[in-house]
Amino acid sequence: MKELPKEFIGRGEMRGFHFTLLDATDKAYLYKVDMNGAIYYEAFKRRENTRFGCISYPTGEAFGVWAKTTKDYNKAIAYFEQFNRE
Repeated sequence: MKELPKEFIGRGEMRGFHFTLLDATDKAYLYKVDMNGAIYYEAFKRRENTRFGCISYPTGEAFGVWAKTTKDYNKAIAYFEQFNRE
């Protein structure tokens, strides 16, 4: 199973944003997103895409369902920890 990259530049609706992995477990991921100087965080559950043999990064529709975004680092950590308990 191909893991998500530690760093990447977004494409599509996230084009040009810089993503940096802050933490990962077998249940969840936490990324820092730099949107032209505006920093926010994305925490989400690990989702395996068996069709393509990789982990899926959430699309916009996933946020609020199995992914959360916030500008508050401490809140992002809380989301990440919550996903790890589920």
